[in-house]
Amino acid sequence: MVKSAKILIVDDEPIIRETLAEMLSTQDRQILTAASGEEALALLQKETFDLVLLDLVMPGLGGLQVMDKAREIAPSTIIIMLTAHGTLASAIQAMRHGAHDYLLKPAKAPKIMASVEEGLRRRQETMRKQELVQQMEKAIKELSTGEYAPPGIEATEPDRPLRFLRARDIVIDLQRQLILVRDEQVNLTPTELRLLTTLMQRTDEVIDTRELVREVQGYDCDRLESRAIIRVHIRRLRKKIEKDPANPSYIVNVRGVGYMFASAS
Repeated sequence: MVKSAKILIVDDEPIIRETLAEMLSTQDRQILTAASGEEALALLQKETFDLVLLDLVMPGLGGLQVMDKAREIAPSTIIIMLTAHGTLASAIQAMRHGAHDYLLKPAKAPKIMASVEEGLRRRQETMRKQELVQQMEKAIKELSTGEYAPPGIEATEPDRPLRFLRARDIVIDLQRQLILVRDEQVNLTPTELRLLTTLMQRTDEVIDTRELVREVQGYDCDRLESRAIIRVHIRRLRKKIEKDPANPSYIVNVRGVGYMFASAS
């Protein structure tokens, strides 16, 4: 259950507003209500909502008009339409206007709650993606303004730690733990990130598997064991960063010795 959320209920019938507010209320949720489309738009102008439950037919501004305006004000807010006058035409029209779902009044509580939960999960995912895009854009902007030193080159300020690593079309933001591969964000495990960082810091240098285990895992082992350990992590890492993991171009195996990050394909 998505608990933390801000929800706006818009309906001209007081009993429906009160019932929905009570049904959806939890300790972490903030529920506001509006008795008209005009009141709803005024609230949307002032505050940010995760989800809006919106009556389709109301005096004054109808639900579709409110939805159009809401899309301009808060395009990522999830909207669920409610109506006692459900027809296939109005349902299709509501969905075309951007509704997440369409429920006929009187809808049963489990159906309303399931629709709200799904809408809030969708909202969370949208916001998470937007945050990642903003982080990537900021990292790329900082990269373009020179706040990064290529592998093997010291940062210009002695007390300033190296933040970015870049080799070919892979960028690692060491501060934010962000990895961009061909301008797309990739999720790596901590071990995979340490392994890739170690290899990229020493491009075109073959690193022995025992040394890689020591750098990545923090302990010593014999050559046979180190090969088995690193092979597993290399295989998983290749699946995430290589265009063709079966024919890798970034992380190259030097048989009998170890691995290296190739500066050229």
